[in-house]
Amino acid sequence: MKILVTGGAGFIGSHVVDHYIEAGHEVLVLDNLSTGHRENVHHKAELIVADLCDHDRTSDVLERFRPRLVNHHAAQIDIRRSVAEPVFDVNVNVTATVNLLQSAVRSGVEGVLFASSGGAIYGETPAPVEEQAPKAPISPYGAAKAAVEGYLFAYAHTFGLKSLSLRYGNVYGPRQDPTGEAGVVAIFSRAMLSGTQPTIYGSGAQLRDYVCVEDVARANLLATDRLFSETALPSTPDDGAYNIATGASTSVNDLFALLKEVIGFDGEAAYADPRTGELMESRLGVGKASRTLSFQAQIPFSEGLSRTVEWIRSAR
Repeated sequence: MKILVTGGAGFIGSHVVDHYIEAGHEVLVLDNLSTGHRENVHHKAELIVADLCDHDRTSDVLERFRPRLVNHHAAQIDIRRSVAEPVFDVNVNVTATVNLLQSAVRSGVEGVLFASSGGAIYGETPAPVEEQAPKAPISPYGAAKAAVEGYLFAYAHTFGLKSLSLRYGNVYGPRQDPTGEAGVVAIFSRAMLSGTQPTIYGSGAQLRDYVCVEDVARANLLATDRLFSETALPSTPDDGAYNIATGASTSVNDLFALLKEVIGFDGEAAYADPRTGELMESRLGVGKASRTLSFQAQIPFSEGLSRTVEWIRSAR
């Protein structure tokens, strides 16, 4: 199958590309390399350096390659920047995506997989939430993810463009850039490996569902198969959405303690004021992904952390 992966030079997208290549698919990567890296791209995938905000260029790429599937991972992923620059966030994460969908329709694309966010779209979740739960994003980033899911639903009904949305937990693992828009695992690991005191924002009691990127990439393969076996139109956007997570949440304080043990760090964390737009509790139910996609996270947290630390250590 011909597959276009936007953001395929980035942390998550490059792992998805690897899995597609290993499964025998023909992959074209579209990435502006603002946070991605050429060296992340599988040698059997073609890379085109372009920005989705360049609508004409995006349309040209789709018309030339004519993929059956678009896997959309390109995004502005910094919640803090979405708070500081919400117009920029909506231009990158919503307007550019709608242009991508319109170009996909014109180019005969049959389906879209969208990297959404279970960690941002639901808002505060003191108990594990299933996909049909109310959406209450507290950041512009989360609101943009919810908006795109709405557009995907509309495009399925209006243009016949199939889609599924994968609502990720907090993804971590090898290739997560600790110097860029990284998650806390990479940031803490880099600081400890360099002997620097990590900073915890807020009390450290914040809960997140940390899922390894290799499990996430495998979920994309399973979702690709599901997308093209599904014939019924969704009744709501939630019908085409799946939480991709472990089903277990860990506090930032406990994460710090686990990484201390893996790395052998002797210091303690510094604490600073909490950041605007960030949640206290993110808990995701994973029953639907298990039942429908046959997806369950397989990599234990301790093993995933060890793999991440070793990658960061080797990349220094």
